Amino acid sequence: MKDLQETIKTWYSKDLEKRKTWYSPVAEAYNKVRPRYSEEIIDRAVELAKLSSNATILEVGCGPGNATVGFAKLGFSMVCLEPSQECSQLARQNCAQYPNVEIRNTSFEEWELEPGKFNAVLAANAFHWIPPEVGYPKAADALKNSGYLILLWNMTPQPHYEVYQTLNEVYQIYAPSLAQYEDRKTQEEILKGLGQIVINSGQFQDVVFEYFPCEIIYNVDDYLTLLQTFSPYLKLEQKNKDSLFTGLRAKIETKFEGSIQLSYLSACHIAQKL
Repeated sequence: MKDLQETIKTWYSKDLEKRKTWYSPVAEAYNKVRPRYSEEIIDRAVELAKLSSNATILEVGCGPGNATVGFAKLGFSMVCLEPSQECSQLARQNCAQYPNVEIRNTSFEEWELEPGKFNAVLAANAFHWIPPEVGYPKAADALKNSGYLILLWNMTPQPHYEVYQTLNEVYQIYAPSLAQYEDRKTQEEILKGLGQIVINSGQFQDVVFEYFPCEIIYNVDDYLTLLQTFSPYLKLEQKNKDSLFTGLRAKIETKFEGSIQLSYLSACHIAQKL
């Protein structure tokens, strides 16, 4: 959690232009391999936020629509903001069959506020990139009275610890700073910290936090593609990244028959506007 907070406090929160295009180089990869949000977590969020079938949702940082589609299937009217042009295009493709979904290529910070218009403000693995002093007040202002903030999170998928120990041999050679393992307890603590930020904003009340354990299996190609979509790997120099991925591929192919099983927590924070 400390690393996450420090990242937000440095150049991410200060350089909007850099944040707007941060995922652009890996938009296709993000769309292909990032885990989607399960019906279970989406249905629970809809229930906790008391959304009727004619509810309107503002989504912040929709990316290629990994969460958007799950809500669109339920018939909600959605305005979805995404600063990356590449991700916006993918979101439009993924939501093409849902006429009530509008994708706007803009950041939440630059979006012209429509006060009191929405029943819910939704963000899936996105709201932590926005400075809290900007994001929470603006989200509250966009909501109708008693509207809800819905924050969804898919934590970083992790291999079993024994598998991690084998892969760690490669990390120690080429990227020791990335050799960090999040067990379930660590992910719970990170999520609790994110919930505390909601409370500390002073804009929302009655924060409800729920999570579901998930598992997923990737072949080696998709796993390495997945890693490329995470921020620490985006910052890694290409030479080091190539060497790291070559080493990881060799380990996974020789030790684990070319595939890897990962586990992570999928979670939601639901809070009502004060």
